[in-house]
This record gives sequence, structure tokens and C-alpha cells, in this order.
Amino acid sequence: MDLRMPDELQEALKQRAEEERRSMHAIAIRAVERYLAEEADRATVRRLGAKYADLLRALRGDL
Repeated sequence: MDLRMPDELQEALKQRAEEERRSMHAIAIRAVERYLAEEADRATVRRLGAKYADLLRALRGDL
């Protein structure tokens, strides 16, 4: 993985890795996994919201 980041972010990651006794690589991979999962969840919510927008408005009483 060729990931470039600002020096202060890399130093913070290095310190966290030392505190957790894990590699910087392992922490970065886990952070990316979480980000991708959260974004996938958000996309699902947006897609379902668009699909059921009329129903949701009706349930709120907007129709």
C-alpha cells in the first residue's frame, strides 16, 4: 500500500500503533474498511429513501 499522509497524521498514527501494539498498516487498513462500510450503508439508506420517498412522505402526513 502506497499511502501518503501529512507528517503530523503519520506521527499520530505511529503513536496510536505503538499504544495499541499493532502495526500502522493494520490500523490504516481497519480505518479504510470502516470508512468503506459506513459509506456503503449511507448509499443504501439514500437509495432506499429515494425508492420509498412517497411512502415516507405519506407516513409523515405530507401528502
